[in-house]
Amino acid sequence: MAKVGKKFQAALKLVDREKRYSLQDAFELIPKVKISSKFDETVDMSIRLGVDPKHADQMVRGAVNLPHGTGKTVRVIVFAKGDKAKEAQDAGANVVGAEDLVQKIQTENWLDFDAAVATPDMMGLIGRIARILGPRGLMPNPKVGTVTTDIAKAVRELKGGRVEFRVEKAGIVHAPIGKVSFGSTKLQENARALLELLLKLKPGSAKGQYVKSTTVSTTMGPGIKLDVNEIIGLTAK
Repeated sequence: MAKVGKKFQAALKLVDREKRYSLQDAFELIPKVKISSKFDETVDMSIRLGVDPKHADQMVRGAVNLPHGTGKTVRVIVFAKGDKAKEAQDAGANVVGAEDLVQKIQTENWLDFDAAVATPDMMGLIGRIARILGPRGLMPNPKVGTVTTDIAKAVRELKGGRVEFRVEKAGIVHAPIGKVSFGSTKLQENARALLELLLKLKPGSAKGQYVKSTTVSTTMGPGIKLDVNEIIGLTAK
């Protein structure tokens, strides 16, 4: 059994494991349960949904533009040519290319980036490296806006705090919503943006309770369970 550190034990005592916290109470508690003083811990949300991802019509996937970003520097590459390549460079893409970029990834297994964007005409070329990008969640996809002709918009959104998410096999969505230093108000607003989109994406074929449980936590701290009834009520506001 793994040994639990003293700082984690102290943080755990501040969390009522039986309580379901409101968004406000949870995010006011976040700074008190962070463990590290050496770096600004990321705040993550885990939402367990009442869906079965094995069925294509119950796959929940999307991207949300967090109003206050994630606090993370996002490295974006773009597969494009000509004017679209210049558009990507002007928008702040870290690396732009076509055949040369595909070859670099294919031969060097180069993956020093967080997100990839492509123009539709590049997808045939990118297919060569789908087995490399796909398992790592880096494959451009039109469903989340990373295959597009509006390259500049996609690059700016990704660098500005756009978060992609996809339900896992166990029916759970994991997503970062900022840093501890953001404070309660900004974290609440980011959390609401993510939760409201998830509620809108509820599959028509999903039966029973859609949002089963939700937890927020810092990188190294304990989880804080949220009040599901408050989350479900977000769509009514």
